[in-house]
Amino acid sequence: MRHFFTLTGMRMRLTLRNKLFLFFGLIMPFGFFFLFAGVFAKGDPAAVRFLLGPVISLAVMGAFWGLSVALVTFREQGILRRFHVTPVTSADMLASSIVANYLLILPTIAIELLLAKFIFHVSGFGDLLSLFIMITIGVISFGSMGLVIASVTNTMQETQVLNQLLWFALIFLSGATVPLSDLPKAAQAFGVFLPATYLVWGLQAAIFFSTPIWHLWKEALSLFGWAILTFFVASQLFRWEPESKIPRKAKLWAAATALPFFLLGIWENHTGTILLQSKAALHAINNPAKPKPQTDTPPPSNEK
Repeated sequence: MRHFFTLTGMRMRLTLRNKLFLFFGLIMPFGFFFLFAGVFAKGDPAAVRFLLGPVISLAVMGAFWGLSVALVTFREQGILRRFHVTPVTSADMLASSIVANYLLILPTIAIELLLAKFIFHVSGFGDLLSLFIMITIGVISFGSMGLVIASVTNTMQETQVLNQLLWFALIFLSGATVPLSDLPKAAQAFGVFLPATYLVWGLQAAIFFSTPIWHLWKEALSLFGWAILTFFVASQLFRWEPESKIPRKAKLWAAATALPFFLLGIWENHTGTILLQSKAALHAINNPAKPKPQTDTPPPSNEK
């Protein structure tokens, strides 16, 4: 355990030297925060609280970009080769990467909450236990996704292209930037296949509706199961040497990580639960009233 903590500390120091991680881990989250709170919410405390879930989800999801880029950079620069000659396994390296990433992201989210409280006068942040658990599971799951990306791409160029494609899908089709209920029907149908959709709603329900974690079991369990699967795949495909290339067949392992949300997306398209909850949340902010704790069944809408 002592060696693991030492490795985690080294990973944190190396990561802080990576400019792309600093951008996606620090600059971008605060940029989104002031854009959403100051421009979209116009400084209204209730609206800021409503948008805190999507804002925090963007900070959490940014973990996959920074982590994948950092690992590919370390591999190309031969830094991982140096770790390979030490008694460090691939699982140790990947786990320490996630822990380091988690410890670096938590202060950013904490500062966002403090800014919301003292600048925009948000009076409360809902169910703090639910919020903490969803943030923790989200960082682990999207961090594991970044590990898979770093494992299946051979060059930094490939990593950047894949990250951009995934990033635009995650932020525009999950409710992170545009409420899910406001998206076209085709986009809504596709959005429920994305893990980001369940992270965004879980955080928004915890903050705005004070939803306890046991009512968010589906979101939490699906993301946690996905984290375990992606971490396992990343550990199987991990490479220490920049010269080693991953075979095309092995990339099917990465595609298999989408299976849990493929099945969940089919179920959600059948039941429409997430969409109904999104509509209820948007109705609550458009018709100011004290938000009630959210359960598995969304509050009835007065709209005809």
